[in-house]
Amino acid sequence: MTKIERDKNREGVSYEDIAAAATRIKGQALLTPVFTSKTVNDRTKSQVFFKCENFQRTGSFKFRGAYNALIQLSEEQKHRGVITYSSGNHAQAVALAGKLLGIHTTIVMPEDSPAVKQTATKSYGAEVIFYNRYKTTREEVAGRLQQERSLTMIPPYDHPHIIAGQGTVALELFEEVGSLDLLLVCCGGGGLLSGSAISAANLSPKCKVIGVEPEKGDDATRSFHSKTLQTVHNPDTIADGARTASLGALTFPLILHYVHDMVTVSDEALLRAMFFLWERLKIVVEPTGALSTAALLEGIVSAANARIGVIISGGNVDLKQVSNFAQINEIR
Repeated sequence: MTKIERDKNREGVSYEDIAAAATRIKGQALLTPVFTSKTVNDRTKSQVFFKCENFQRTGSFKFRGAYNALIQLSEEQKHRGVITYSSGNHAQAVALAGKLLGIHTTIVMPEDSPAVKQTATKSYGAEVIFYNRYKTTREEVAGRLQQERSLTMIPPYDHPHIIAGQGTVALELFEEVGSLDLLLVCCGGGGLLSGSAISAANLSPKCKVIGVEPEKGDDATRSFHSKTLQTVHNPDTIADGARTASLGALTFPLILHYVHDMVTVSDEALLRAMFFLWERLKIVVEPTGALSTAALLEGIVSAANARIGVIISGGNVDLKQVSNFAQINEIR
């Protein structure tokens, strides 16, 4: 039995699954660009590569996993339709994947999710059902509808096909820039982080993978360091894509096995990084998408004279909220 086979038997997802996903989504998911910045390199005294998933279809990495999952459904499952829950990026991804594959999609979204994400999800033809996240959980609402309508659940991160699809982000990064010393990845439910770490272990074995969370939603960081699954309830962070209650049954053991460390950043640091990316790299990045950049620019993670990969996870920011962002702690 090979090392990859042993890893899959133990953890549920292997690099072979990620490589297969890359083939499966080719021609549908975009090959997103890798940006560099002399300013960032000088500031960090390293060579930094930004993998820009804000240029992906639907504006985030989530399309990769969603398409990889939906295309593998049985014909009966496709006919019945699928349901998921999401604050926005996974919602858009499932909606578009469903549209492309002719599958009806039902999306459970919080009432206060960014308007730009609500509008985009509806534009792809999905049926959107809103809920109050202060009164109930998205899992409860989606679970009830799944049973009532006999739908297939496509969770936002804790699914082997989702994880494999997300792992193609790092696969592409390593294929383009070669081996790295350090890879920084944002973390909500852990699908992108676990998939990226599996790719790193196989394509750049000496690369240290670090997950980054918002301070107000630090369940994954506490879980990683305690080796016991921790939770958080409706964290009040601007990183809406990282408001997940906990890591999943699949992503938690994968992160423990493949990830080297977890760190957190404040919302204020997150916004500083987001505006920096807007102004210096000239790209629109949402708060969650700037988590990894914040950890690097704030010096929370540092590695001088290193080759560093930073995954920018998405760019679905509600531009109407920019003035509100700018007022937080007078960062502007």
